[in-house]
Amino acid sequence: MKPTLQFVLICLFSVSVSHAQLLKPTTGSMSFSVNFEKIVQSYRNNFHSIQGDRIPSEKEKQVYKSSMTLPGTLQAFIYRFGSRQDTSASWQAIMYKGEDQQAAIKAYKSICRQVNRFRVNGVGVFKGEYEAPDENLRFAGSSFKLEGGDKTFEHFYAEVDMVLNADEEWEVYLNLVRKKQDEDMF
Repeated sequence: MKPTLQFVLICLFSVSVSHAQLLKPTTGSMSFSVNFEKIVQSYRNNFHSIQGDRIPSEKEKQVYKSSMTLPGTLQAFIYRFGSRQDTSASWQAIMYKGEDQQAAIKAYKSICRQVNRFRVNGVGVFKGEYEAPDENLRFAGSSFKLEGGDKTFEHFYAEVDMVLNADEEWEVYLNLVRKKQDEDMF
C-alpha cells in the first residue's frame, strides 16, 4: 500500500509540473504584449504613471527614466518638452546597441513584427507600413499609427528606428509619440 501511494503521488506531481510547463510562455512575447499594453495605456495620463527619476537634460526638455520597460530593453525614457501647443510626452526604449548590423536588423524586424497589428484593449490597432532595412543605408524606420475611435490616441504612433550613430554603433529604438502630419500643423 505504501509504494502504491508514493507512486500515485509521484504521478500526480509530475502531471501537475508538466502541465505547468506547458502553460508557461517559452519566449518574451507574452511579456512584450503585457508590458507594451501597459505602456501604451499609460499615455492616457501622459506617461506619469510610469515616470521614474529625472535625468539631467537640456533646458527645452525634461527626461525621466521609465519604470516600465519591454523584454530586451537596454534603457527607457520619457521625454517632456516645453511646448505650449503640445504638452504630450513621448516614451522611448533603446532595444539594441552594438556594432553588429545583422543583430540590429534582427532586433528591428522583431520589434516591427510585434508592434504591427498589435491590438490595444479598448483603444485600437497599430497599423503601418514596414520599411525593410537596406544594408547600404545608415538608417531605417517604420511607423505604425494607432487606429481606433479613442480621441486620446488620435495622432499616436509607434515608431521603430534603426540608425548607425556617430560612434559607428547600430541602435534600434522604439518610440511612442503623438505627432501630427505636416498638413495638420498649419
